[in-house]
Amino acid sequence: MRPTPPPRSIGRARAAVSALFLTNGALYANILPRYPEIKQALGLDNAEYGFAVIAFPVGAIVAGLGAAWAIRRLGSARAAVFSTILTALGVLAAGLAPNVWVFVAFLLVGGACDAITDVAQNAHGLRVQRALGRSILNSFHAVWSVGAVLGGAMAAGAIAVGLPIGVHLAISGAIFSVVALVALRYCLPGPDRDPAPDAHAAAPSGAEIARRVPARIILTLIALVVIAMAGSVVEDAGFTWAALYLTSLGAPGAIAAIGLIALVGAQFIGRLVGDRLVDRFGQRAVARAGGVLVVVGMGVALAFGTVAASIVGFAAAGVGIATLVPAAMHAADELPGLRHGTGLTVVSWLMRLGFLASPPAVGLIANATDLRTALAIVPCAGLAVIVLAGVLDGRRETPRR
Repeated sequence: MRPTPPPRSIGRARAAVSALFLTNGALYANILPRYPEIKQALGLDNAEYGFAVIAFPVGAIVAGLGAAWAIRRLGSARAAVFSTILTALGVLAAGLAPNVWVFVAFLLVGGACDAITDVAQNAHGLRVQRALGRSILNSFHAVWSVGAVLGGAMAAGAIAVGLPIGVHLAISGAIFSVVALVALRYCLPGPDRDPAPDAHAAAPSGAEIARRVPARIILTLIALVVIAMAGSVVEDAGFTWAALYLTSLGAPGAIAAIGLIALVGAQFIGRLVGDRLVDRFGQRAVARAGGVLVVVGMGVALAFGTVAASIVGFAAAGVGIATLVPAAMHAADELPGLRHGTGLTVVSWLMRLGFLASPPAVGLIANATDLRTALAIVPCAGLAVIVLAGVLDGRRETPRR
C-alpha cells in the first residue's frame, strides 16, 4: 500500500488539480464565442455549422477509449498536462483553419485530447480525494466552471478590443499551457495504482448487461443516461449556439459572448450549493426543480426573444443542470446487480451522445425554421428531466459527523 503523502503535499496536489480543471474549462471556452466569425469566414449555413462542430465531441468519444492507456503509460498527472497542451494547439489550429475540413480535423484533435485530459484529471483528483479522506471532487468540477467563465470572458474581451482570433487563441493557449506545466510539479508523485473505476473501467457490452441484469434495472439505467444527456444538451446549447443566437438578435460580439458566460457562471453557483441542497431535499427534488428552471427560464427567454431575456434564460438553464450529471452518475453507481463502476461507466460514456447529436439537430431545425425555434430543444430537455427524475434517490442525506 502506498504511504500517505504529508498534508502539505496533499494540499498542493489539490491546488494543482484545481489548476488543471481550470485550464480544461478555459481552453475550449476561449474559442466558443469566436464561432460566429468562424462560421461566417468559412461560409457555413446553420446545418453545416452544426455538423462541423460535432467534430469536438466525436474526437472525445473516440479518444475516450485510449485515455486509460495514456494514464497507464504516463501517469494521470502527465497525461492530463500533455493532453492539455495538445488541446491548446488543436483549438488554435481550428481557429486559424482556412476551410471547413481543416476546421473539422483540428476540432477532432482538440476533442480527442480534451477527453484524455478529462479522464486523467479526474483520475488524479480521485487520488487526491482518497489521500485527503473526504469528498472534494465536486469542488474540482466547480473550478472547471470557473475556467469556462474565464475563457468566455477572455474571448469577450478579445472581441471587444478587436484582437485577431489567431493572436487571441495563441495567448490563451500559451497561458494555460504554462499553468498546466506548473501544476504538474505539485501533483502527487508515483504511479496510479489506486482503483478508479469511473476513469478506467471498461464498459461491458449491451448484450452482457442484458443477460444478467433485471429489466427494471436496465430501464432505470436508460433513464439515468437520458437525464445525463439532457444536461449535456442544455450545456451544448450554451457552448455551441448561445453566441450565434444572441448575434441573430442583434447583440454585438462582446455581448453575444455573455450567453455562454451566464450559463456556465450560473452552473458554477449551482454546483457550489448543490451538495447542500441535495442533502436537504434529496436528488429527486433537486433534479426536478432544475428541470423546471430549464423549462421556465429558456421557455420565457425564447418566447420574448430579446437579448436580455435570453441571457437570463441561459443563466436559469445553467443553474438547472448544475447537479444533473453528478446525480445520474451517483445513482448509476448505486444500481444493484451491476459490477462496481459499470453503471457509472455506461452513463459517463453515453451522455456524450448529447453533445454529439445536439449540434446537427439544432442546425437542421434552424435551417428549416430559425434558430429561435430550434433552441426549443433546451426546454424539451428540461421536461425530460422532470418526467424521469423519479428514478433518482428521493431520500435526504444525513451528513456524517
